[in-house]
Amino acid sequence: MRIGLTGGAGSIERMVRQAEDAERDGFSSLWYASAVAGDPLAALAVAGRATSSIELGTAVLQTYPCHPVLQASRAASVPFAMGRAGFTLGIGPSHRPLVEDVLGLSYDAPGAATEEYLRILTTLLRGDPADVTGQHWSAHTPPPAVLPQAGVPVLLAALGPRLLRVAGECADGVVLWMATDRAVGSHVAPRLHKAAADAGRPAPRIVAGLPVAVHDDPDAARESTARTAAVYGDLPNYRRILEIGGKSSPAEAALVGDEAAVRRRVRALLDAGATDVWAFIVPVGDDGDSRRASVRRSRELLRELATEAE
Repeated sequence: MRIGLTGGAGSIERMVRQAEDAERDGFSSLWYASAVAGDPLAALAVAGRATSSIELGTAVLQTYPCHPVLQASRAASVPFAMGRAGFTLGIGPSHRPLVEDVLGLSYDAPGAATEEYLRILTTLLRGDPADVTGQHWSAHTPPPAVLPQAGVPVLLAALGPRLLRVAGECADGVVLWMATDRAVGSHVAPRLHKAAADAGRPAPRIVAGLPVAVHDDPDAARESTARTAAVYGDLPNYRRILEIGGKSSPAEAALVGDEAAVRRRVRALLDAGATDVWAFIVPVGDDGDSRRASVRRSRELLRELATEAE
């Protein structure tokens, strides 16, 4: 199974050790949020030099702060900095509070803006010139001077119908957060696969991210998830995908329970159409020792799943 983990915060040295440990334990991928180490591409490049095969990706870099031409150049440079292939660029439009309140930019048309952005970015990363005059993003430029031989796969943080269509048409797949097996099977996979087939493109990846806590007390695990991930339930994009998945909160969507229960939930995601499961391990317990023990237990199950043959 393709099981990935969330790349955590901390020093660059700690993040390198985390990547080395994840590769040693057989995990297929490690995913870095946009704020990791100030810029995840720096940490990712260093971690890539310390590893040999694990996929390192962003989940996700925000589109609005970085022009797609610059983003293409940055992305193209990462495999060279890593010294190997295995980098995947995940991008997304983020959310209104960050884009408007923090960056001071308009979030009035995130679907249209993201579509223009993705089309420019993927055109350049294919090695083609971009000649686009859009309402939100424009580019008239050749591709990056040097592109990695293996290319740079691009995943889109797509949750709604429009961006799922665009991801199928232009990207290599989607990287999701808070989409349950029901949401993947009924909403994400059908739209994404239809768009890719209509465009004559290969079957796309679906990287499904959810909190995970292997614990004998599911209620305690959900309480810990609520404390860790409650903010996502306040954002409209995630509320909609939670509702589609039949859940009212991140705590309800989380993969929690004993080993057998979490194993079933992971299998349900894959059966629904996910190609990868990306786990954010939630510590559970009233003290440091119990929280560390719960993390070890969750990681051990995920490690077992990652090393199982399909």
